[in-house]
Order: sequence, then C-alpha cells, then structure tokens
Amino acid sequence: MTESRVSDMEKGNSVSANPKIHIAQKMLAEFIGTFCVIFAGCGSVAVNSLYGKVTFPGVCVTWGLIVMAMIYTVGHVSGAHFNPAVTITLSLLGLCPFKEVVLYILAQLLGSISASGTLSLIMNVTPEAYFGTVPAGSTLQSFVVEIIITFMLMFVISGASNDDRAIKKHGGIVVGMTIMLNVFVGGPISGASMNPARSLGPAIVKLQFKGIWAYIFGPIVGAVTGGFVYELLKPTEKTFSDIVKRSG
Repeated sequence: MTESRVSDMEKGNSVSANPKIHIAQKMLAEFIGTFCVIFAGCGSVAVNSLYGKVTFPGVCVTWGLIVMAMIYTVGHVSGAHFNPAVTITLSLLGLCPFKEVVLYILAQLLGSISASGTLSLIMNVTPEAYFGTVPAGSTLQSFVVEIIITFMLMFVISGASNDDRAIKKHGGIVVGMTIMLNVFVGGPISGASMNPARSLGPAIVKLQFKGIWAYIFGPIVGAVTGGFVYELLKPTEKTFSDIVKRSG
C-alpha cells in the first residue's frame, strides 16, 4: 500500500484502488440511493392516496427525510446525485467527469424504475393513486414551477455542499429541508418532481406520460441555471466589467 493511499485512508477519503471498481461502486450507490428515494417518496404518495394515513405534510416530510438520509449514507461514495438534472449540472461545472454522466443517469433511471415497479407489485395502485407526477393545471404551469423549484434546489446544493467555504456536514440537512419546502409549495401544482428520474420511473412503469416533457426539461433548465447563478457568488479576481464582457 502506497504512502498516499495510507494517507487517504487515514483522512477517511479512501476509494477503491481499481478505477473500474470505484466507478462500479459509485453507480451501485446511485442505484440504491435513487431506489430508496423513489420507494419512500413515491410510496408515501401512493399510501396517502390509497389509505389516507400519511397526509400531504407527511408526504412533504418523507421526501425531505429520505433524501437527507441517502445523502449521509452514500454521499461519500457517489456524491449522492440521485437526479439526472443535478448530474448534468455538476458535469457542466466541472465537478463530475463527463465520461461518467451517462452511467450516473442510467443508474438513477434504473433505480427509479425498479422502485416504481416494486411499489406497483406490493400495492394495488389505481389510476387515482398514481405516484408519478402529472400537471394539476396546464403543462406550461408545471414546467415553470419545475424550473423555479429545481433552481432553488441546485442553488442550495451548490452553496451547502459544493462550495469549499460551506459547513458541509450540514449539507444533507439543508438539501433535505429544501426538498421538503419545495414539495409543500410545488406539490399541489406540478407534483414537485425536481428530478427527471423521479418522474420517468413511475411514468414508464405505469405508462402515464401526460406532460412528461415538463418534468424532463424543467428540472434540467432549473438546475443548470441555479448552479451557474451560484458560481457568481464565488470568490474571483476578475472585475465586474470582465464578468459582464465574458457573459456577453
């Protein structure tokens, strides 16, 4: 074992020495993490519709708690994206290798589809108890809502988890709380997806694709915008005029 390898392990930041195994571990973490997020979150939606035991506030809290739990469980392995929109944004910001983006998204989609299939097997999910996301009003309204709430989510992720100045041990709590609050506000309008995988998994399993484009492109637009807007808050040696010229 090399000296650098020992140093990494002492710091608690060790990774598998074999790059292929390391990538496989990250993908497995993303698959399991996404499975758990969708199983608990969508499961609470289905249970509330079928039995009325969870209540809408309970659904909101469930989404926040499960995301928080998975961030602290596998965040040190894969980064705990669980969301193609987050993965795409991080890659554009240089925080996730481009070569891993497709693998991340595939793991996330498989996790969501598997969880959705499991929920369908263990529950008598009627059309009224559909646990995916469909627009309550117009699809355009849901599209706009998804952009706004995903912007907020990615902005918080960037500040609480990705900025070196942040108190990162609290990142999972802050991200989970943001998701919970976003579901409170956006849930009655769009279902508050914020995540293409969260919407695509149930849609594929239950063959319900109404307004699905809003849940794919809305979160991506919101996440990319939120991530890049936060970049404006990071320390820089450039003058304001240099930043304006570059953006122009």
